Amino acid sequence: MSADPNAIPGLRSARRRPLRLLHLLHRPKRALGLAPPALLLGGVEVAVRAGWVNGHLLPAPSDVVGSLLGLGAADVGGHVLASTLRVAVGFLIGALLALLVGALVGLSRTAEALLDPSFQALRAIPSLAWVPLLLLWLGIDEAPKLVLIAIGAFFPVYMGTLSGIRDVDRKLVELARLYGLGGAALARRVLLPAASPAVLTGLRNGLSLAWMFMVAAELIAATRGLGYLLTDGREMGRADLVFAAILLLAALGKLSDGLMRRWERRTLAWRDSVGAAA
Repeated sequence: MSADPNAIPGLRSARRRPLRLLHLLHRPKRALGLAPPALLLGGVEVAVRAGWVNGHLLPAPSDVVGSLLGLGAADVGGHVLASTLRVAVGFLIGALLALLVGALVGLSRTAEALLDPSFQALRAIPSLAWVPLLLLWLGIDEAPKLVLIAIGAFFPVYMGTLSGIRDVDRKLVELARLYGLGGAALARRVLLPAASPAVLTGLRNGLSLAWMFMVAAELIAATRGLGYLLTDGREMGRADLVFAAILLLAALGKLSDGLMRRWERRTLAWRDSVGAAA
């Protein structure tokens, strides 16, 4: 009776050692992404301190950090929390509607002919063009802000879902039908899994656009949030507050996209692609 190789501690650790070494080798590559922003911020700091750039127009990064510390952790945390909650709720609403409508349009030629032309026209409307209409319809409470963020998230997710379903290999569908799959079973077991890469890309794009629409949404009579902090800094002529809000938006956007990307990798771990191998 042969012994189980996994039951031998030495052999099991020897198998894991190359994987750990590969993981350590990947860490320097991940750190390369920090080099451009670090060099840019360092260059701005040196240029402002040397007097080459007007610090009132382009504040030094240390001054921006000082402004954030001057606001206080509670105040900054309140702005971040307000914006994050709006993005989370608005993105959830817009993404769910987009997944349902995109699947319907992708699976039905009749629904595509009926709905897709209107959605393509609405997709071209800029975010600020929605603001006065939402103010007239919904007032100045939270509802217009959430609706505007949902609109921003809807169209990338819709396009990703639609294109993902439409681009499924026809041979897969024909093979599934030979095995007796049809209707809901065909959509659940073939079309949606095959479309998942495009759907997840649409979700990532929708989340990024939700952060952009959030700034426009917080122009609607907001008293908290990073969009409000941007407006407040502009009205007071304080470039340090404007840049502080921009840096916070960049950090939150990168963090949320990183979480979405990690979820995407785990969900699509079954793919044998160049990106998965890297």
